[in-house]
Amino acid sequence: MNYCNIKDCDIADGTGVRVTLFVSGCTNHCKGCFQPETWDFNYGEPFTSETENKIIEMLSPSYIDGFTLLGGDPFEPSNQKALIPLLHRIRDLYPTKNIWAYTGFTYEMLKTEGSHPRCEVTDEMLSMIDILVDGPFVEELKDISLTFRGSRNQRILDLTKGEPIELKLDRHSASESEG
Repeated sequence: MNYCNIKDCDIADGTGVRVTLFVSGCTNHCKGCFQPETWDFNYGEPFTSETENKIIEMLSPSYIDGFTLLGGDPFEPSNQKALIPLLHRIRDLYPTKNIWAYTGFTYEMLKTEGSHPRCEVTDEMLSMIDILVDGPFVEELKDISLTFRGSRNQRILDLTKGEPIELKLDRHSASESEG
């Protein structure tokens, strides 16, 4: 797996202050994508054990609330397989920090046998994600007033309750309510 960027103090891709990893590779090719260069699985740098250790170290300060996976798409099957060890380490070392993931696939696609993104580690990966922002970016539904999403079809799903619950997050008050 390759990655194109790591941010150590991100406040745009989830609640609180976060470490974010932008992976390479995406087959969704959404019209109007803000990072089409990340569609290429070979774009950026190889994800190595040194990269993983760097992320683990970046997560250590108490002011870091969590970790976010973006892309490209972390739910491309080859990316899932590469990310599982990192997610396990984060869960083991930082059990109170939350994990967000963004995907152009829907939750339902991730759970459907035979769909492109579903592979032998999908359920394991989903079990380590607290918040999933799902669905492709749809340029015709673009709405810059949305919190943590680019288009109105995308959902913010809380996966911590055993089944996905859609959240409505208000960036200004940092409150959340089930919707």
